[in-house]
Amino acid sequence: MKTKYIEIDTKGNAEIIDITPHLEDMVEKAEILEGILFLSIIGSTAALTTMEFEPGLVEDMTKTFENLFPYKKDYAHNATWSDDNGHSHLRSSFLKTSFFVSVTCGKLDLGRWQQVVLIDFDTRSRQRKVVVKIVQ
Repeated sequence: MKTKYIEIDTKGNAEIIDITPHLEDMVEKAEILEGILFLSIIGSTAALTTMEFEPGLVEDMTKTFENLFPYKKDYAHNATWSDDNGHSHLRSSFLKTSFFVSVTCGKLDLGRWQQVVLIDFDTRSRQRKVVVKIVQ
């Protein structure tokens, strides 16, 4: 097993970032023909998932998160910690902070219109770190 990292500066506020090129680069440089990448985002206000990374769907996702977990709501978390990111924690928990992507014949097993994305739900800019465990 090998461990690699992706470090990305984000703007927060449900910013969606395509990290697929980083993963493809890792697979190529590690010369992985068959294997698994286990991805994990460090932090409780961000998430990882897959989607078709295109402007319309990015906008739809952002609106959906705001409809499900609005920013301006009276969350107990905000009162507990005197902050304003209760919605960020809920959004992260609703999705996931880790998952697997398999590799076959040196390529990520993703659909033609499927990309791996990092979503930063926090209310401020952050430097995010994705841990990538490579199993061959």
